[in-house]
Amino acid sequence: MTFNIIPDHMQRRRSSSGGRRASSSEPISEINVTPMVDVMLVLLIIFMVAAPMLTVGIKVELPKTQAKALTDQKEPLTITLKKNGGIFVQERKTSQKNLIAHLQAVTKNNPDVKIYIRADKELNYGSVMVIMGSLSSNGFTKFAFITDQKKKIKKKQNVKRKK
Repeated sequence: MTFNIIPDHMQRRRSSSGGRRASSSEPISEINVTPMVDVMLVLLIIFMVAAPMLTVGIKVELPKTQAKALTDQKEPLTITLKKNGGIFVQERKTSQKNLIAHLQAVTKNNPDVKIYIRADKELNYGSVMVIMGSLSSNGFTKFAFITDQKKKIKKKQNVKRKK
């Protein structure tokens, strides 16, 4: 006498080879994630290549100095002065006439905001001073210049030997 402890529906599942479908009419209950992983890796590579190209600013030739880089964590408020006379607040073009109104709107009338000035090295010194005078006469007294760091050039010393 034999006793059958396993119910009928369990015996059928067990009889199919390791969870795979026994006939072609049964649906596949497994998800193949390989194509999704392939697509995600391709997208990752595309974004890694494209991300550096997205940080485009206004092209200005900055003077070279030996000053250290800034360590501020928040985005600074910058005014860019181009050699052709163009004035930009952040990346929006403005005129000298509308500069103060634009700054007051951006800073919400807060004159204590630090303003960074990026001026082209070929720009006339007087033009920069006119902008700075306009800023200070309207209450904006905290500003700094942005420059590029000089590359340290190793000087070769010519040593003359006595014969």
